[in-house]
Amino acid sequence: MNVGMPADVPWHGKTVHTGVYKQTVAGPRMARRLNIDGDGQGDLGGHGGEQRAVLVYQLDSYRFWQEELGRDDLTPGVFGENFTVEGLPDDEVCIGDRYRIGAALFEVTQPRVTCYRVGLRMGEPRMAALLVARHRPGFYLRVIEEGEVEAGQDIVKESTGPEAMTVAELDAVLYLSGHTREQVERALRIPALSPGWQGSMKTLLEQEDHPSADGSSGSAGLSAAATAPPPAWPGFRPLTVTDIQPESRSVFSLRLAAADGSPLPAARPGQFITVKVRPGGEAPPLVRSYSLSGEPGTSTYRISVKVEPHGAASNALRAHVRTGDRLEAAAPRGTFCLADGDNPVVLLSAGVGATPVLAMLHALARDRSTRQVWWLHGARDGTEHPFARESRDLIASLPDGRAAVYYSKPTSADRLGVDYAAAGRLSPELVRGLALPTDADAYLCGPAAFMEGVTAALVDLGLDAARVHTEIFGSGAALTPGIKGAVSAPAPHQPPGPAGAGPQVSFARSGLNVPWDDTRDSLLELAEACDVPVQWSCRTGVCHTCELALMSGAVDYAPEPVEPPGEGNILICCSKPAGEIVLDL
Repeated sequence: MNVGMPADVPWHGKTVHTGVYKQTVAGPRMARRLNIDGDGQGDLGGHGGEQRAVLVYQLDSYRFWQEELGRDDLTPGVFGENFTVEGLPDDEVCIGDRYRIGAALFEVTQPRVTCYRVGLRMGEPRMAALLVARHRPGFYLRVIEEGEVEAGQDIVKESTGPEAMTVAELDAVLYLSGHTREQVERALRIPALSPGWQGSMKTLLEQEDHPSADGSSGSAGLSAAATAPPPAWPGFRPLTVTDIQPESRSVFSLRLAAADGSPLPAARPGQFITVKVRPGGEAPPLVRSYSLSGEPGTSTYRISVKVEPHGAASNALRAHVRTGDRLEAAAPRGTFCLADGDNPVVLLSAGVGATPVLAMLHALARDRSTRQVWWLHGARDGTEHPFARESRDLIASLPDGRAAVYYSKPTSADRLGVDYAAAGRLSPELVRGLALPTDADAYLCGPAAFMEGVTAALVDLGLDAARVHTEIFGSGAALTPGIKGAVSAPAPHQPPGPAGAGPQVSFARSGLNVPWDDTRDSLLELAEACDVPVQWSCRTGVCHTCELALMSGAVDYAPEPVEPPGEGNILICCSKPAGEIVLDL
């Protein structure tokens, strides 16, 4: 039996708060609902909790790794487990099995979720990937009956889980290719399976149910990025500006068409494209992403740009681009897309956040949808209200469309009851007061604080959190499990030290171009050095938390991912640029 409380550990110039360092203890300890007495977890988002109270690993796997890795220093607890056991192999223990040890009763809930910290503890960075690839993950137990346990006690099996699905089999269903629909359905029939893994299995089942709906590839159970269809063309291609229209005092739209006059591939409502903006002179191009705001499937694209006072790209577009000019553009990308269905749709936006949800509104109007559709928008006043007439006309064309627009500071020229419904912000409090349908899919776009507050309000009203979809402009939220640091990270910047001599890496969402430095082990490390917000967990190409769109270019992997990402995507944790690249980051 091994326990340990979380501690701060230095790692790669950072501080990790982790409970992976366990010490073997003798004598009885209470197994409680959340922990063995004296044990704790540093990152409760990925470890611990009622479903992951006790981690189990096997002596047989110790013997395997001693030979596989050529190690003779593997002592009990080095894999971060609480119980080091003789027997109970991963290819025999089933999800839902119940075992009595001493006075406590335990139930198997899920395989271990492999993260970088087991590699940190063992001094073997590949370990997270190796545990999956060699089918030896270990597993978690839930405490059904609390009681004292002690090393040396017998493990008595009381019942076998329904479906008899082993830990190794379930782990392979999620992390490896080749699973069947029957396996996913079996997993979902196991009541003991933890909610997190149930969610992943449901997503896999949805992917099985719609195998050709969008041509997506990769494992949707691991990453939302895998649900995006492959890009319609590689890299960037020239598009011609056919029209320029003002939408408000600070927003204007560009209509783009194929340079050869052929129809552009249809985009999904809610997607964006990435363009290269030439600021003039010898300056390198600026890479920016803009949501598609027009009707999908019309053979052309419309992007709408807000001109910021110090926005280099937006000001360059307004000042220099004219009808007939060409812009280099990458294919439509993104997973913030209108889902099929007949349930209600709620479209909420603030300011220029209207652009992606306007494309959704266009799609609903084009299809003469009979769904109940709500259009809720917030603007400062009529001069800063883009697409005002366009959105009113689209809502009016729907059989069950309804709209409410709110101006935070209306002017004397703005007409109450015509241009706007009420003065004030589109706030969480206001949303809570609306009779929104609780079975709706909601799509939000706007400032981060707006979306955070409105999301909470919608969930409070009874909407399923999984049906509240958000899209942000700029970099997304970081996910760096266990890393201690400043509450607010600095803005993305050039990395410290001398500039690299390698190919240019463009972080499109962060507006940053950085030369590659061959001393870095991965694109993830470069992004971290630049304080570009990143998401990761395993750092060895197994969990796909870091999967994102590669807008142009190619990468080399070292090590190779356990399973490849979706077409058009990459894993930044184990890749380096093979030339100039543009990342959706």
